[in-house]
Amino acid sequence: MLHYLNAARARMRESLPDILKLRKERVQKDDGSYVTTGDLAMQEMLLALASKMLPEARIVSEERSSYENAGVTDGEIIVIDPIDGTENFTIGLPMWGVAISCFRSGRHEASMLACPELNEWMVTGEVGPPIYQSRVRSLSSSLSKEEILDATSGYEYRILGCCVYNMMSVIRGSFRSFENPKGAWSWDILPGLNLALEAGLPVIVEDQSYAGQYLTPDRKYRFKVGR
Repeated sequence: MLHYLNAARARMRESLPDILKLRKERVQKDDGSYVTTGDLAMQEMLLALASKMLPEARIVSEERSSYENAGVTDGEIIVIDPIDGTENFTIGLPMWGVAISCFRSGRHEASMLACPELNEWMVTGEVGPPIYQSRVRSLSSSLSKEEILDATSGYEYRILGCCVYNMMSVIRGSFRSFENPKGAWSWDILPGLNLALEAGLPVIVEDQSYAGQYLTPDRKYRFKVGR
């Protein structure tokens, strides 16, 4: 499954100029967030590549309308967030990302975090321990003002609006931790959780140590990565 991630990285690099042309074409979803033509084009590109390279795999992707058999963990599963941080993407900020995680029989096989516009990539097998020591903690932009005030004390904080970028930053040590006490979807967090484990970082999901298992797409998960 790692060969799929490497092929996806190459394809994203090739298609980036065309994807960026689509960042202003957007509509609002029922929850008030945006989806752009770029999100959908990225999703279709990654799905087509997966169908060619891993035809037996079941695909879970954010912009799909339903998730049949959400609790089934048998076989190969590919979890995709085609563009994470769509708000950043559609207003011209480069801090947006792509998240892909691959599982077999409920256990992690390989993951990738990508910020294509910044040319930053993290793939299973290429991640080492953090290279920086930071006092800065990062929080999810999904939190309300009251939740932010409740969560912050004793440290400096950043809110950047992209889970992929936050995960990459805590893995390399630019952030001391990244957390969402409110909860995030599995496609947002699975690649980052598993690459953080590869980097030797503590990972907590729903107040329990996370050990690389598949998280179903039918609910949100509270998490913290780092110390």
